[in-house]
Amino acid sequence: MAAVTRDRVIVFGIVGVLVVLAISRHVLTFTSGTALFLLVLIPSVILHEVAHGVAALACGDDTAQRAGRLTLNPVRHVDLFGTLLLPALLAVTGHSVFGYAKPVPVNPTQLRHPRNQSVLVSLAGPATNIALAAIAALWLRQEHLAFLSTASGPWRNRILVALGVTNVFLAVFNLIPIPPLDGSSVITRVLPKDWEQGWATLQRYGMFIVLGVVLLEPQALSRLFDPALRLWVRLLQ
Repeated sequence: MAAVTRDRVIVFGIVGVLVVLAISRHVLTFTSGTALFLLVLIPSVILHEVAHGVAALACGDDTAQRAGRLTLNPVRHVDLFGTLLLPALLAVTGHSVFGYAKPVPVNPTQLRHPRNQSVLVSLAGPATNIALAAIAALWLRQEHLAFLSTASGPWRNRILVALGVTNVFLAVFNLIPIPPLDGSSVITRVLPKDWEQGWATLQRYGMFIVLGVVLLEPQALSRLFDPALRLWVRLLQ
C-alpha cells in the first residue's frame, strides 16, 4: 500500500510540474472539440473495463462480478488520476486525449485455461473500443458527411466523430505491448521463462514509461495513431 501511495505521489508530482510548464509556455487550450472528447472518453473506458470482466466471467473467473464491477455505474470504475485528471491535463496542454478506468480485478488462476484465456481477457477491452469506433463510423457513413469535425455541424455527428476517434486512440494505445497495457499480455504469453524476471521488473515501472512517452514524445504515438485513424476514415467511404 505504501508503494502504491508513493507511486501516486510521484505521478501527481510529474503532472503538477507539467501543468506549471504548460502555463508558463502559454500552451493551455480548451475548445468545444476537447470537451466532446472528454465527454465520450469516460463511457468508452468504462465499457473497456467492463469488457475485461465479462470476458473473464465467460472464461470462469467471477472476481469482477463479485467485486460489483460488471456495471455501467461510473462511480464503480472512475480512477481519480486515469479517468479525470490525466485526460483533462492532456486536453488543456494540446495532447491527444486518452485515459483509463480503475482496472477490473481478474484472477487468472480461476480461468479454465489461464495462459490462453488471460490473453483473451486482456484483448477484450481493445476489441470493445474497436467495436465502438466501427459503430460510430458506420453511423456517420449513413449521414453522408462531406468532412469530419468536432467543432461544427450537428451535435449528433460531432459526438459520433469524437466517439470514433477516441475509441481508435484507446484501442491502439492499449494494444501497445508495454505493461500494464493490454497488448503486453501477448508478450507475456510467448515470453521465454528465463525472461520472466526481467519482464516482471519492467511491469513495475511500465506506467511511468508510458506516461513519459505520452507527455514528452507524443510524436511517437502519432506514428501509431495516424494509420489507424486513416483506416477508420476509410470506413466512412
